[in-house]
Formats: sequence, structure tokens, C-alpha cells
Amino acid sequence: MKFLRASGGTFELQFAPEEKALLFHLLNLYPLVPETYHRLTKDKKLARRREDQQLLNEALKSQREQNRKEILALVSNATRFAQTNGLSAVVFARGELEWMLQVFNDVRIGSWIALGSPDHEAKQKTRPDRDSLRHTMMMELAGAFEMFFLGIINGDVPPESGG
Repeated sequence: MKFLRASGGTFELQFAPEEKALLFHLLNLYPLVPETYHRLTKDKKLARRREDQQLLNEALKSQREQNRKEILALVSNATRFAQTNGLSAVVFARGELEWMLQVFNDVRIGSWIALGSPDHEAKQKTRPDRDSLRHTMMMELAGAFEMFFLGIINGDVPPESGG
């Protein structure tokens, strides 16, 4: 991946075919955080706990549906990524990068949850099976995309030459 340039709130990126495939694969994994994961509180004494939790669940469901629509629109738009010399160039608005950060974070956290929410030491001690290896790879890959996109947005990653 290369960050080529920023202009007027947009960011031009370039992807090798494998990087674009990984981007699309990560986006298509969404959502990975289980619907039952988000809890307002564990305090059972709150008067409207059940109603408030239902409201949160409905809002999250609506957001997930909107994110799925946006993912489908992005990955199915054949003209969005311009092909040049085997590479794909795309321009994203800042809001699109921020939206993808939310999706990547869901994939990263959902993978971590699927691994049993291990701390760093526990993760290093486990002998990975096929599923845990896959979840670990997706968690790390989503984290790498997050760091790259955050660096672009924050100005910590400078533009590279387009060649």
C-alpha cells in the first residue's frame, strides 16, 4: 500500500492486487463482534436496563446494516479502483477512511473475542489451530490497516512517490 497524496480532504492510495484483495477480504468479514457483546451495564438494578439495552441493540443493528451496504457498494464498484500497470489507485474521502477504521476495528476486536480475548502473554503461549491462526492473522491484518489509515489521517504517514 502506498499513500500517494492528500488534497482537500481526500486521500489517494495505491494497492497491489494482493493488498486490494486483503482490503476487500477484511471488509467482507464485517461484522465479527457478536451482537450480544455490547452491554450498557452489568448492574441489574437499573430501572430501564432492559429497555435501554434494546435501544442500543437496535442502534447497533442499524449501524451494521448501513456499514454492510457501504461495504457492498465499495467492493462491487468496478470503476472505483483505477488500474494502472497492475496497481489499483483509489481516492477516499476522510469520512470513508474513518468509516473503514470502524469496520477494521470490529474485525480486529471480533477476531480477538473469537480467540477467547487473550492477553499478550496468553496469546503467545497458545498453540494455534487452524481457526485461531486465521483469527490471529485477521486481527493483526486489521490492526495494520488501522495503523496505516490512522497515520494517513493524522499526518504521521507522508505521501510517497506514485511510481
